[in-house]
Amino acid sequence: MISVPGFSQDTPLRIGIAGLTHTHVHQIFNSAKEGDIEIVGIAEANSDLAQRYIDLYGFDMERVYPTLDELINAQKPEAVAAFGAIDEHLGIVETCAPAGIHVMVEKPLAVSAAHADRMASLAREHGIYLLTNYETTWYPTTHHAFAWVQGIGDVRKVVIRDGHRGPEQIGVDPEFLEWLIDPVRNGGGALMDFGCYGANLMTRLMDGEKPVAVTAITQQLQPESNPKVEDEALIILEYPKANAVIHASWNWPIGRKDMEIYGLEGALFADNRSQLRLRMAEGYDGFEETVLELEPRPAPYHDPFSYFRAVIRGEIAPETFDLSSLENNLIVMEILEAAKQSALDGRRVVLSKGSD
Repeated sequence: MISVPGFSQDTPLRIGIAGLTHTHVHQIFNSAKEGDIEIVGIAEANSDLAQRYIDLYGFDMERVYPTLDELINAQKPEAVAAFGAIDEHLGIVETCAPAGIHVMVEKPLAVSAAHADRMASLAREHGIYLLTNYETTWYPTTHHAFAWVQGIGDVRKVVIRDGHRGPEQIGVDPEFLEWLIDPVRNGGGALMDFGCYGANLMTRLMDGEKPVAVTAITQQLQPESNPKVEDEALIILEYPKANAVIHASWNWPIGRKDMEIYGLEGALFADNRSQLRLRMAEGYDGFEETVLELEPRPAPYHDPFSYFRAVIRGEIAPETFDLSSLENNLIVMEILEAAKQSALDGRRVVLSKGSD
């Protein structure tokens, strides 16, 4: 367990925000209302963008700084949450880790496996937590599905679908769109943006076992909107006794984040955040179905920043391959890197043996 000297267990987590261009940043401002965290400062060079959030949430402009270094020097946060382009994650960890400041980034962990490995090395060297936030981590259906999976027999196949109509089509803010469709700043397009969900969930489901091989195809179906990146990705993961198909797309007519798990005796369908179906096989094509409408997860497992605080305070000891964990997300990056290589070369990519 990583110790946190100088802070009472029951005080809010003093957290800084690195960047405002990732529109998911709204979540941390809303989370702060619960009292588990205190936003002590924001690092954002775009003063007009910062003013928008100040006006919206009533934040103090005097606690907005042009750089992360200035924020850290002035406010001494315990932790930092990253809400900028994915290629900025490495620099944030390079700044925070030597200062003993814990970091949570928005998914995916990094733009490349090389960046991820460097971030992991820094986190381990300086004894900080480095967590990755996915929306599906806080879905009750995700965790009920994992808890029930033994009841459907040995898992043989998993299908995971994530995405929406496309960043421009759903109207993301311009400062978000600018880097989201940039192959350098985002590391890719839909493959990175939504393929990471399936890789993350499968790594947890398989208890950290890597796929034997990864095969992927990508397409650009909206070149007018996404001229530099793929907006469609199909990723196949091979395991010794199972397989997974990940559909990552900016071409769905309806936004979705869902998962199907098929065992030898039944199947689980996590249709969305709250609706879970269990089907147990009867005969050739019959089944008995149980349908659940799930309540939100209890605190602090309902919210990324309440969870972050609980982990730092030692109230939660995460398992090695938990969805937010560094170990899980290093494997995610290895899968995504292999998927990009497979799509580029038109071949099946075999992964190195062992787990990170």
